[in-house]
Amino acid sequence: MKNVRLTVTGMHCGGCVKSVTRVLEELEGVEQVNVVLEGYADIQFDENKITIAQLIDAIEDAGFDATE
Repeated sequence: MKNVRLTVTGMHCGGCVKSVTRVLEELEGVEQVNVVLEGYADIQFDENKITIAQLIDAIEDAGFDATE
């Protein structure tokens, strides 16, 4: 398992946090997610099943910006 903290911008409320959390939790290979309104997501994932780039793409597809 690998851990990464991604900076997430564009979240303005608890609903945004729930949206980002849901999107990440649905991805194969993601084991644990903690998204906070202050603008980051801590993600534990299986690097053999998903990449950081794919995590970022999923967040951006949900309408937010993400960087490592």
